[in-house]
Amino acid sequence: MQYTFIDSIHRIAASQWNALLEDDHPFVRHEFFAALEDSGSTTAQRGWQPHHLLIWQGSQLQAALPLFIKQHSYGEYVFDWGWADAYARHGYDYYPKLLTAIPFTPCRGPRLLGSLDAEQLQGMVQTLQSQARALGASGWHCLFPETTLSERLVSLAAPQRLSCQFHWYNRGYRDFDDFLSTMSSRKRKNILRERRQVAQQGFEFEHKRGEQITAADWDWFYQLYQLTYLKRSGHGGYLTPAFFRQLGERMPEQTLMVQARLGEDTIAAALFLFDQSTLYGRYWGCRAEFEFLHFETCYYQGLDFVLARGMQRFDGGAEGEHKLARGFEPRLTTSFHQRMEPAFQEAVQRFVAGERDEVLAYRDAAREHLPYRQSSDR
Repeated sequence: MQYTFIDSIHRIAASQWNALLEDDHPFVRHEFFAALEDSGSTTAQRGWQPHHLLIWQGSQLQAALPLFIKQHSYGEYVFDWGWADAYARHGYDYYPKLLTAIPFTPCRGPRLLGSLDAEQLQGMVQTLQSQARALGASGWHCLFPETTLSERLVSLAAPQRLSCQFHWYNRGYRDFDDFLSTMSSRKRKNILRERRQVAQQGFEFEHKRGEQITAADWDWFYQLYQLTYLKRSGHGGYLTPAFFRQLGERMPEQTLMVQARLGEDTIAAALFLFDQSTLYGRYWGCRAEFEFLHFETCYYQGLDFVLARGMQRFDGGAEGEHKLARGFEPRLTTSFHQRMEPAFQEAVQRFVAGERDEVLAYRDAAREHLPYRQSSDR
C-alpha cells in the first residue's frame, strides 16, 4: 500500500474520488469539499487545512480519507476544549491536530471511502499516527463515522466517545396525517395547532431545488445565515458567501431551499441537502421572529418533502431536544480520538468511559418524551 497526503482536493480528479463512494451521500463528494476549499471556507488561515489521505494499490486508488490539519476546535460539534486546556496546563501543545470530519457538518456518514481489510485499516491508522508525529500534532480524531467504520475502529482499541442526536424515521407513513396518527392525541393536536398558526399569520412556503435557486436567493440566504449566528453566538458564520453559491452550482441535484414568504417578502429560509434516503437539515435564518415559524420552515416543511419522496430518514442537525415532541428520536453517534501522549490517552479513555454512561442514560430518558402513542393510549 502507498499513502499520499494532499493539500487540496484538486490534487485528485473528481472522477477518481467519487468512484470510491458507495452511495450519493452529499457531504463526502469531491464537489462538496471543492466548494468548501474554493470558497475560502477551509484554508490553513481559517484553521481547516486540507490534508486528505489517499491510499493506493499500485496505480489504483483503493481508498481515501478526508483529513484536515486543525489549529482549533471550532466547527466540529464534538467538544474537546477541556482536553486542549489540560494539555496546555501540562506544557503540551494540543494544536495542531489531525481531524477526519466534514467541516461544520455534524452528520453521521461515510468517512473512509473505498475498501480496506483489517490489516490495511490498521496500516492506515499507523500511518496517521506517524503523520501526526511528523507534523507535531497531538493525535488523530474521527468524528461521526457510519456504523461499520465505527465498529472497526473499536476493534483497534481506539477510544470511542458517544454523543446523542435526534433523527426522524419514516415507518412507512403514507403522508403527514398518517405520521400524526401514530402520536398521542395531545401531541398530535399541538403540531396541528403550530402549523395552523403559521398559516394564519399569512405565511406561504416555496421549495426551490438546484437551478431554481437564483443568485439573489443565495445572497439573501447568506444574510439570514449570518443573522442566525450573530443571534446565537455573537459572531458571524464560518462559511463564506461563495460557498453557498458554489454548492448550488456544483450539487444542484442534492440541494433544497425552503423559503417562507409574507406577500412578496422572504422572511425566513432553510437550506437542506439530501440523497436518495435521507434529508439533512443544515442552516436556517430569519429576518424577524414569528411564532412557530422555525418549526414549520426547518422541520414540518422538511417532513413534507421526505414523505412526498418516500425517503427513510430526516437528520435535522445537532442538538435540539425540542425535536422530540415533533417525532425525532434520540440516536447515538460516535467519535474516535487517538492521542500521541500516552498519559493523556489513558486520561481520555477514563473520561469517555464515564461520559458513555451519562450519554446512554440521557438517550434512554429522552425516549420517554417521544410523542408516539403507548399501548394504553390506543
